Amino acid sequence: MKKFNGMTKHLKFFRDDQKGSVAIEAVILVPIMIWAYLAMFTIFDSYRQYTAQQKAVYTISDLISRQATPMDAAFIDGAHDLFESLSRSPQETGLRVTVAKYDLTLQEYQVIWSRTRGGMIGLQSQDIANWTNRLPVMPQDDQIIIVETSSAFTPVFNIGLSNQTINNFVFTRPRYAKQVCFGQVCDLPGAPPPVSSGDEQA
Repeated sequence: MKKFNGMTKHLKFFRDDQKGSVAIEAVILVPIMIWAYLAMFTIFDSYRQYTAQQKAVYTISDLISRQATPMDAAFIDGAHDLFESLSRSPQETGLRVTVAKYDLTLQEYQVIWSRTRGGMIGLQSQDIANWTNRLPVMPQDDQIIIVETSSAFTPVFNIGLSNQTINNFVFTRPRYAKQVCFGQVCDLPGAPPPVSSGDEQA
């Protein structure tokens, strides 16, 4: 019992003691403060990159939805360049633009055309046939523009965040025309005249 009382007395003395060493406290606190600052900077930079890429893909989607004349390979190149410029991503980026329709008889989505840049793979009808959880309900043969982007992201400082891939998925309807064509690839009758380009399939 006396041993327990003595231990309690020492603990109370340690609790009430206000003496200390600035050097020792600095050695303990400064690394923690530096890590906290780097962590806040890295987290802020990751959110900034996510937001910038999301705004960029919405801009490109809106731009494509306003096309009343057929697109060509140069347009896709320009859209990819625009995404890289707006997002300011330091890593490699990818872009995929797909125009799809809904077949009410088969009750599935079908790809009309799909073009990519930056290493992404074009979509086929079998890839999106059952995308009911990703695409809206659409009338027969109604068309939709799907814009997807991909970008590698590496945290500025190593605070425990792993390297990630930022993916964005945006869809919208054509605004000024019933469809958006790529060269001669159109699906609805009365399509606008195709552009004259040797890169129509690129």
